[in-house]
Amino acid sequence: MTSEVMVARPDLPYLPPMPTFTSRAFHKSWLAVTAVLVGSFGPVFALGTMESTSEPARWSLDLLSWPLDHAESYDFPTMRFLSALTGGFLFGWGVMIACLRAWVYDAAPEGVRRAVVVGLLAWFVLDSAGSIASGTPSNAVFNVPVLLLCVGPMWRPASP
Repeated sequence: MTSEVMVARPDLPYLPPMPTFTSRAFHKSWLAVTAVLVGSFGPVFALGTMESTSEPARWSLDLLSWPLDHAESYDFPTMRFLSALTGGFLFGWGVMIACLRAWVYDAAPEGVRRAVVVGLLAWFVLDSAGSIASGTPSNAVFNVPVLLLCVGPMWRPASP
């Protein structure tokens, strides 16, 4: 067992010490947040594959292509197909992050941190560039807080 940097709370002595934001324990906890944030978009877009359940995906695209003007449509089969692909990739990526957290992090915390951060940065650059090139720069703006939330404290290596 590795020692973690812990912070005692003298003002709340009845609470156990909490891991700091830079500890391995906190990074491992944050990977669960990242997995849920990334993976939660998957079912939303997977629902876009059927006309009867496409409203959450359509609304999400409408929001990401700000302003909310109901201009986005899931009427075309190609849109539903792309939604299926997007949903599958996002859900699978979220599950992969959860698996890295559960099965690999304890053995290689820095490798997992780097892999997840580099993957998120690759998504951010390509998704934002594609959004801007396709005339939807608002999605690139929305990508900034998503990136910051997903990476959280993992910008820096954890304390040993």
